[in-house]
Amino acid sequence: MTLAPEDVDLSTVDLSDRDWWARPPQERHAALDRLRAERPFAFFAEPDLPGIPAGPGYHAVTRYADLEAISSQPELFCSGRGAVSMQDVPAELHEFYGSLISMDDPRHARLRRIVSKTFTPRMLERTLDSVRLVVDDVLARARATAEANGGVLDVVTDLAAPIPLRVICDMMGVPEEDRPGVLARSNVILSGGDPDLIEDDDPLTAFLTAGMEMAALMERLAAERVADPRDDLTTALVTTEVDGERLSAQEIASFFILLLVAGNETTRNAISQGLLALSEWPDERARWAADPSLDRTAVEEVVRWVSPVTWMRRTATRDGEVGGHRFAAGEKFLLFYAAANRDPAVFADPQRLDVGRDPNPHVGFGSKGPHFCLGAHLARRELQVTFRALFDQLPDLEVTGPPDRLRSSFVNGLKHLPARLTGVR
Repeated sequence: MTLAPEDVDLSTVDLSDRDWWARPPQERHAALDRLRAERPFAFFAEPDLPGIPAGPGYHAVTRYADLEAISSQPELFCSGRGAVSMQDVPAELHEFYGSLISMDDPRHARLRRIVSKTFTPRMLERTLDSVRLVVDDVLARARATAEANGGVLDVVTDLAAPIPLRVICDMMGVPEEDRPGVLARSNVILSGGDPDLIEDDDPLTAFLTAGMEMAALMERLAAERVADPRDDLTTALVTTEVDGERLSAQEIASFFILLLVAGNETTRNAISQGLLALSEWPDERARWAADPSLDRTAVEEVVRWVSPVTWMRRTATRDGEVGGHRFAAGEKFLLFYAAANRDPAVFADPQRLDVGRDPNPHVGFGSKGPHFCLGAHLARRELQVTFRALFDQLPDLEVTGPPDRLRSSFVNGLKHLPARLTGVR
């Protein structure tokens, strides 16, 4: 059912409430559409979380132009006070979990410069070559699972989750026996407090524990690579030097968490939500499947449509004005990428999935400025290879029911998506 923006009661909209984000996408986008049109800097209170006091609240940025203006002025709108949390938490915690995302220059520029040097053309080319092998193996395993279960499978657990996890773990050199733990801990870190992914009633403790366990794994791998260098990204992170500087142990651990969590979860949700979208737009699926030349534009449209990361935060460093809105130093802004990606001032017929949309200046990988996604090229490659392989190898894949959505304002994720292979009897 389609819901028009004018039918939305804005008094019922709370962008801080993770339960609100469990509503159907049509309702969420209708609400964001109305906010964009009527209250483009709407103010919301911060949620209460155990152990973290609620702060002064934030402005929800829903217009594309405003989001772009804020992103392109990092001196005025900083990330270092927290980019991935509505609440103010200690700076050390921001950097531990956010790494590059939660830093400002000059520290951000230094770290990005060192990290970028580790992504050598040779390493990236080898990783890109391995994507096809990983995808082929995951799809073969998924078909075997379906054949053993009367054709039934789960798009998330059998297809979308294993692909990016294996690609990144291969790139980092994470041993097979550690990979299930990496997946479980990344789920906790990006759970948004969803009780299905937290074993007890203390999400903050679960979050901190998962991060420390991931850091401990990285410390172990780093020590092993110092003693026994290998041809992987972990070795490069440990040994790369720029202007006489290397990454500290904490910086390596934080970047490891960022890569395994952000790189894994966002690509996974683009795959699963992309398949869901194609099931809802069968003509677009047939159009893309029949024409490999659409792979590039279709992947960009999937990222626009899904917007795997819903928002990032910026904080004003001084008084100023943006988009006609006056603000004071210290005020918080949440950049809602999902809203900007459906702004009719930028995208024609934005509520329509169009696999041939071109140009497509979406902000699914971030907007202008220093924080554009470092892994965007790899993510695009993974998505192109995955969807083309799905069309070729699992053409009989059919979504059979509604998704089980992640209860999170930060990640637009699916926990499960039921499907079947119609050719399996």
